Amino acid sequence: MTDMQRPVRAFVQLSYGYGATNWHTRWKDGSLLGVNEEYAYGYQRAAEPSFSVTQSEDERERLPGRAIRYAVRLLLGFDFVHAWRNRSGIWNSDIVWTHTEAQSMAVLLLFRLYPWRRHPRIIAQSVWLLDRWAHESRKNRLIFRALLSRADVLTFHSPCNRAAAARLFPGTRTELVEFGIRADDMIVRPPRPARQTIRVLSLGNDRHRDWETLLRATAELPCRLTIATTDPAARRRIARYGHATLASLKNNADLLALYDQADLVVVPLGPNLHASGLTTIQEAITRGVPVITTDVGGLRHYFDHDAVTYVPPGDIAALAHAITDLAADTPRQAAMTANAQRRMRECLNSQTYAARHVALSYELLTLQPDAVHHPEPATQDRRATHHYAGAVP
Repeated sequence: MTDMQRPVRAFVQLSYGYGATNWHTRWKDGSLLGVNEEYAYGYQRAAEPSFSVTQSEDERERLPGRAIRYAVRLLLGFDFVHAWRNRSGIWNSDIVWTHTEAQSMAVLLLFRLYPWRRHPRIIAQSVWLLDRWAHESRKNRLIFRALLSRADVLTFHSPCNRAAAARLFPGTRTELVEFGIRADDMIVRPPRPARQTIRVLSLGNDRHRDWETLLRATAELPCRLTIATTDPAARRRIARYGHATLASLKNNADLLALYDQADLVVVPLGPNLHASGLTTIQEAITRGVPVITTDVGGLRHYFDHDAVTYVPPGDIAALAHAITDLAADTPRQAAMTANAQRRMRECLNSQTYAARHVALSYELLTLQPDAVHHPEPATQDRRATHHYAGAVP
């Protein structure tokens, strides 16, 4: 590159607690649960000589600072203080990526407060907002609409979410960006003979988990049901059913052991727009476990019926039948997991997720990947200095 050329600078604004240092520390010590990346959600995979990626950092908080951040979050409906603390990294970027609507609105408010400054472009992702839109206050809906309508592009993980957003924000570009997790080391399990007692595993903390249907569907089945959730209300409900065991996970090794011991993973869901349960489904697939889930939220966009078994929402009999039928069909289990893993390997993983962000970034910046030309960069904020000059090994 000449002196007048440099990499495109992308800044990833994440929720407080998911900053680069905190995430990486928890990933290394095994306290971060899930099939995760070294840094949050695999955004670092976008890094290459012509494209740099910096992630937000979490400022250490004393009680007064935390109280102020929480108070502002309560007033606005999103965490503006966290974005303000990362403002230098935001201003010094060419494009900002956000992971959920809370970060999207915080960054867009920062832009509104500084109309005279050069604003980086923004890919503003939303996850849960459309599901709760009707329940938000009138004040919140006015604020959220005013901010999100200023985004260069609104992105969503589910076609259901995107369709709803197109109606709410008719003048704003919307795009579907398929979410994927790390798929580098997927496990191909040897066929397991059908057991008299089926080991069923279910996990998740999302409010759209339909635990009642799962508990009632398995109550009379010859199965050992294990559920991992941190939702207090869900745990109280589950504890009333004698055939269900609540798992307490101390570290990631405990979580992976649950996947590896399971015959089936069931992801029971209520109606939603945001592909609830997708991460759990993908984690189970990477561990080679067949999956049964509810046909809601746009999940079929990710996995067809030959990769995942679907049941109608709230149908107790259909779920019970799906569990017993799939548990007895070892060849079908093997075919399903093979199909699902092939799809993840080819187009549903953290590498393709990051690449989609890069492609959108070049488009918004009206640049070609091999012809990047910019003025010299400004000084980076020390709170946001995780720069990836190349792909992490």
